Amino acid sequence: MKKYAVICASMCAAIALTGCKSGETAYRQAYERAQQQEEIQQQQQQEQAQVVVQEQESEAAVVTPMEERSAGNTQVVDNGDNVAVRQEQVSVVNGNGLKNFSVVVGSFSMKANAESLQETLKSSGYDAQMVVNNAVSPATYRVIATTFDNKADAVASRNQLIGKYPGAWLLYAK
Repeated sequence: MKKYAVICASMCAAIALTGCKSGETAYRQAYERAQQQEEIQQQQQQEQAQVVVQEQESEAAVVTPMEERSAGNTQVVDNGDNVAVRQEQVSVVNGNGLKNFSVVVGSFSMKANAESLQETLKSSGYDAQMVVNNAVSPATYRVIATTFDNKADAVASRNQLIGKYPGAWLLYAK
């Protein structure tokens, strides 16, 4: 009887040990499925990136129609010295009036900030003026430190002011 008990116990142990093998295969299958899902996600991300690039390329291909103008409407501004001049339609808010070229040292959307800089410039000895550009939204207040009839004088003044006001630029008032 002991012999049968030992044989039965060994058979139960053999069955129990061979049953673990099926657990390993289940884990392996789950791992392989997870890897496949990751690969699918990576492929989807790559496809989405390609779609975004194609959309950007198609947007870049849009061409704005050209507007024909007669040569009489063209205004030539001397730029032989390679100093950029910005043209804007502005109105004087506070000051004595503008000449052809002006040195802008500040641009503000709030009038109070522009007035503060204008007062600072006046206390430093400049004939500072404030103009407004209503063509943009919101309206932009420009603070002008100096204004000149010719570009060379305006460039020289801008070069002096650029040390204290690094963003200084030239304005050609239309």
